Amino acid sequence: MLINETEPPSPISVKQDEKDRSSISDQEYDEKKSTPRSGFIAFLASVWWFIRDQWFIVTLLLLILISSQKQVPKQQQEIKNKIVQNLTVAIIFFVNGSTLPTNVLLQTIRRWKTHIFVQIMCFLLASSTAVTVVTATATNPALIDPAVLNGFVLLGCLPTAFSFNTLMTRKAQGNAALTITQSVIGSVLGPLVSTVLIQLYSSIPSWYTQTLPKAAAGYGAVFKQVFTQLGLTLFLPLFVGQLVLNLFPNPTRTVMTTYKGCRFASFALLVLIWSAYDGAFETGTLSNMKSTNIVFIVFISIALYLLWAAIALLASMFWLSKEDTIAVVFCVATKSPALGVPLITLIFAGISQATEAKMAIPMVVFQCIQTCLSGLATIMFRRWLRNKKEVAGLV
Repeated sequence: MLINETEPPSPISVKQDEKDRSSISDQEYDEKKSTPRSGFIAFLASVWWFIRDQWFIVTLLLLILISSQKQVPKQQQEIKNKIVQNLTVAIIFFVNGSTLPTNVLLQTIRRWKTHIFVQIMCFLLASSTAVTVVTATATNPALIDPAVLNGFVLLGCLPTAFSFNTLMTRKAQGNAALTITQSVIGSVLGPLVSTVLIQLYSSIPSWYTQTLPKAAAGYGAVFKQVFTQLGLTLFLPLFVGQLVLNLFPNPTRTVMTTYKGCRFASFALLVLIWSAYDGAFETGTLSNMKSTNIVFIVFISIALYLLWAAIALLASMFWLSKEDTIAVVFCVATKSPALGVPLITLIFAGISQATEAKMAIPMVVFQCIQTCLSGLATIMFRRWLRNKKEVAGLV
């Protein structure tokens, strides 16, 4: 009798095979099921990281939304502006002074070649490119308000930001001492250089400059007002901050680093920007402006910021360190509207309130644009520095 070597499997082996197959299929099923879930969790983690890292942008957008719905009454706008502009800038520079070592600040002040380079970029490069962009786009008088175009020219003539650029430089791990020095130098040169540049560009024969009143002859009032304000809100708080740091070094560092006291500078800057938008919405200038003008302002603001940042990056990265390059980019690409509004009324005597308000809108919108783009740029700059440190670690 022949024995069949290929016997059918026993019932026990069949059950074992089915169990193995079911376990494998269950594992594959769990993997397929967990993959989308893991991807969704990773997405939520990325969103949460972005909110924590860019909390400044998120808070700013919320404040702009609030200011569009509820504003400070008109009769209290003037006192609000005085208190906010003086107090917030003073807080920011006190924090900067109490967190920056004096020897680092003194070493940075001696770098006069870098100072000349940065100020030329901030004033001459920024103003000339702004005029070029405005002239190239000012083709239809019926489409764009001439006050908006003049506002962009004025924006390009302004000095670098007083405090915002320092906050962004710190966040990007750049050379904050260089940024503070450039802010101080730009603030001192601003009343003179910006006035001369505005006069020069407003004299260019063009259809949008013809709508401006004739520039005033004397600027003594401008210089007196601006330097008085700078002395009280910039130089004095910076000096007091340095004094506190040198008299009480350990407690000051503990408060500013361990207890995050440096965050007060960020909060003060948020209040300053909110105040500008609150005033713009209260007057109705921003909400009543034509949609074509709003779109134009947003896109030109983005274009100018990216253009200034790109030129500053390319012109600096081949002869300055990465930390210095980051500081230069934030100095050149950011502007402070604190000097712009007083210059409008003091240079162009007799200008109407409506025209003055419209000229200020590009500066107000540019603040939001530079905040968002600078915040995103800090992420790229930190990765850029991280690559540098990783390469140095391999050597």
